[in-house]
Amino acid sequence: MIEAGEADIVVAGGCECLSKFHFNGFNSLMILDRRPCRPFDADRGGLNLGEGAGWLVLESAASAARRGVRPLAVLSGYGNACDAYHQTATSDNGEGPYLAMRQALEMGGLEPSEVDYINAHGTATENNDRTEAAAIRRLFGDRPPCVSSTKAFTGHTTSASAGVEAVISLLALRNGFIPANLNWSAPMEDGIIPVTETLRRQGMKHVLCNAFGFGGNDSALLLSRYADDE
Repeated sequence: MIEAGEADIVVAGGCECLSKFHFNGFNSLMILDRRPCRPFDADRGGLNLGEGAGWLVLESAASAARRGVRPLAVLSGYGNACDAYHQTATSDNGEGPYLAMRQALEMGGLEPSEVDYINAHGTATENNDRTEAAAIRRLFGDRPPCVSSTKAFTGHTTSASAGVEAVISLLALRNGFIPANLNWSAPMEDGIIPVTETLRRQGMKHVLCNAFGFGGNDSALLLSRYADDE
């Protein structure tokens, strides 16, 4: 809408409230874990549901200049792809996640090596973590940037997760920290090794935030430091 000139400012995000319907729907898929979730761990047993909300205010550069305000960061790229592989699962090679991340980097004019941190979708389910890891390896090779899932802190807030994790990614970029991937203890086969302790004083410039959904509807946001902050 901003790019098309239909609006100067747009509020984007999501919210979620737990309910019996919500809980039992995921329980019927047999992907809930009674223990704290363990994203990217060999012993992962499923997700923990959460509730919350996260919103970002997006504004054109011209509008921000007119109002005399300083942007917190720049949405320098984004991608959305659908591999349509299955109603709830992602394809084995992570086609949708791979395409979404690649589109975001291409829009931002970045090489994979320029990404400092990936806030992964990382649900701690067998399918997501395996296929997201495959997509990250496809795009970034054997030396990906720092990766962590923050869902062990918040639970999977479903409709709110993209908004909540975009806010977390923005805070990480602004304050120079990489949040820990809680509860990880052992690498999964063909997986990735996440950051297990919060890293501070990182001086990051570019953060990728992943959000994947049912039906292979996958998105990635590329957040970058505002030029005047560098």
